[in-house]
Amino acid sequence: MEAQLPEELSSEQRAKILAEALPYIRAFHGKRILIKYGGSAMTQENLKRFFAEDIALLSFIGVKPIIVHGGGPQIGALLKKIGKESRFVSGLRVTDAETMDVVEMVLVAKVNKDVVSLINSFGGKAVGISGRDGGLIKAKKAKRIAGVDEDLGLVGDVDKINPEIISCLESSAFIPVVAPVGAGPGEKPFNINADTAAGALSASLKTEKFILLTDVPGVLDSDGVMISSLSEEQAEDLITKGVVSGGMIPKIGCCLNALRGGVPKAHVIDGRVPHALLLEMLTDEGIGTEIVREKAPGI
Repeated sequence: MEAQLPEELSSEQRAKILAEALPYIRAFHGKRILIKYGGSAMTQENLKRFFAEDIALLSFIGVKPIIVHGGGPQIGALLKKIGKESRFVSGLRVTDAETMDVVEMVLVAKVNKDVVSLINSFGGKAVGISGRDGGLIKAKKAKRIAGVDEDLGLVGDVDKINPEIISCLESSAFIPVVAPVGAGPGEKPFNINADTAAGALSASLKTEKFILLTDVPGVLDSDGVMISSLSEEQAEDLITKGVVSGGMIPKIGCCLNALRGGVPKAHVIDGRVPHALLLEMLTDEGIGTEIVREKAPGI
C-alpha cells in the first residue's frame, strides 16, 4: 500500500512551517547528517520521490547529507531471476562468489545509480560510490554466528573507515551516496550489512545525526507504544528485557555504535511517512525515536 499524499495546506500553515524550520536550518547548516536509506522508502515510487526531494532541499540549505543505501529485495529478485536461491543466517545473506557478483552488480550498478539520478533530477549534486572506492570501507570476513556451523562466505564486517573520499566530494558540494560493499584483503569485495556500514561511517565522520529509515514508527515499548526518546542505557535495557527483538536489534545496535563513536543523536524513523526527513530535522516535534548519549526523561 502506497503512502498517501498529505492534505493541501493553507498559506498560513505553510508560513508557520517555514518559520518553525528556521532555527533548525541555522543549527544544521554546514553539519554532516548520515542517512541510512532502505525499506519502503526505496521501493514505493512516491516515497522515493519524497526522499530525493528532502535530500536536495537539505543540501540547498547548507546541510551535508551522506547516504548509505540498502538493496536486499532487489538483490533477491535478481538472484531468483537467474535461478539462484537466497539463503540467510541470522538475517545475513550467505554470499558465495557468484552471489557477490550479483550483490555488487545490483547495489553499485543499479540501485546506487537510481538513487543518484533521482536526487539529481530535483537539482541535487549527488555522486555514487561504493565502499571499495578510495578505500572508503576496509572490510574483514564476518565472524561465524554462534551456534551455527555455516560459513557466511563473502559477508564482511567493517574493519576501518577512510573518509578522505567523502571529504573530497563534500568540498565540491557533492552529496555522497554509498553502496555498502567493502574492500577486503587483496581488494576482494565483501557484502556488508547496510545498517552496519551506515553506523560505522557515521561514527567515523562524527556526523551531527545518524538517521535510520525503517518501516516501523520507531522503537516500541512492551505495550506497542512508540517511545520518543531513549538513552543508550535504556535502549540496551530494552534489548536485554526482550522488548526490542528480531530485526530491530541490529538497527538499535548500529545506532548505539554511532553514538559510541561520538555522534550526539541517532534516530529511528518511519520512512513510509511522506517527507520523513524534513519532519524529523526541521520541526519541533520530529518523528520516530531518538536515541541520545545522556539519559532521556520519563522512561
